[in-house]
Amino acid sequence: MTNIRGNWNYPTTVWAGPGRLEEIAAACTRAGMTRPLIVTDAGLATHAMTARCSELLGGAAVFADVAGNPSAAHVEKGLRAYRLGHHDGVVALGGGAALDTGKVVAFMSGQTRPLWDFEDIGDWWTRADSAGIAPIVAIPTTAGTGSEVGRAGVILNEETHQKKIIFHPLMMPKVVILDPELTIGLPRHVTAATGLDAFVHCFEAYCAPGFHPMAEGIALEGMRLVAEYLPRACQNGQDLEARAQMLAAASMGATAFQKGLGGVHAIAHPVGSWFNTHHGLTNAVILPYVMCHNRHAISDRCARIARVLGLADTSFDGLLAWVLALRTELGIPHTLAEIGVDDRNADVIGRESALDPSAGGNPIAIDAAGYEAIFRDAIAGRMPAAA
Repeated sequence: MTNIRGNWNYPTTVWAGPGRLEEIAAACTRAGMTRPLIVTDAGLATHAMTARCSELLGGAAVFADVAGNPSAAHVEKGLRAYRLGHHDGVVALGGGAALDTGKVVAFMSGQTRPLWDFEDIGDWWTRADSAGIAPIVAIPTTAGTGSEVGRAGVILNEETHQKKIIFHPLMMPKVVILDPELTIGLPRHVTAATGLDAFVHCFEAYCAPGFHPMAEGIALEGMRLVAEYLPRACQNGQDLEARAQMLAAASMGATAFQKGLGGVHAIAHPVGSWFNTHHGLTNAVILPYVMCHNRHAISDRCARIARVLGLADTSFDGLLAWVLALRTELGIPHTLAEIGVDDRNADVIGRESALDPSAGGNPIAIDAAGYEAIFRDAIAGRMPAAA
């Protein structure tokens, strides 16, 4: 009999629609905070949306020292700002880096143990003092990571060059605002990379083993939304409907991947750590190489995905061809070499990929040598038939 046991959790209150940033004060009141710290990234430090968010919150303080691959140092700086300002909650505004940093700052604000004691390993999350976790309101300005509906943050350990997942159920934001007007100014290349990140989340979740039909249904619809609306968002960045649908798809991807991720993320995490690459772009480049490696295990599921996407060829090869064509249409490079990645640390990447928590969701077990081989293929642009 097929496994029919599973543990399911679904996300939080989501306020979606144009202009809903104006409701940020009500969101903070609902979340139980009166003196929030706005955590955002350096690129949004002086942006009009950040200023408006602060204004709506009565001149709330802004912490903007966050980089694309946030590290423990960024969290520590955020914590100092949080404590210095005697804040009682966090408004996380921005892309995945800002959202993850803001969530972890809120989580760590009342903890006495070090950050790495809460890595997503076994029941380590139970070490946390739940009363010391501050409330969070999340406002994504990119449509990709879906971190706004997640219970974890990905933080770089600079000493080991490893990305660590910090997890706790109460890290889930109390309220999420999905305002497509905030994504209107997103450059085309960022729109493409983050949008394909959302697709990869849905794809890997759908292909991950385990019993979670609700996650699978959301993953399928998320992929359909990306297929329909990502090209539109890239062609016309002012397309408000496309922007709104992509924000929904991003949140759906992160909702779905509680079922699991897989080899794409297992490789992308150490690649991002060692080469400081954009996470969504890295996923987009690696996806077809992992698809080929997993071919025998995912052929049936790929056929179902192809049918949902309305492809004429509903075989594995049909879906693979569509993925490759979409990447080309959106200007995604075909190889990791094109985004500055080389094979200097190929053996390290292979070992760290095999140890990455995402590897546990891959449809087939892959050892360090296997991950190293996929990594080398993605650098060289080799598309092997099957493992």
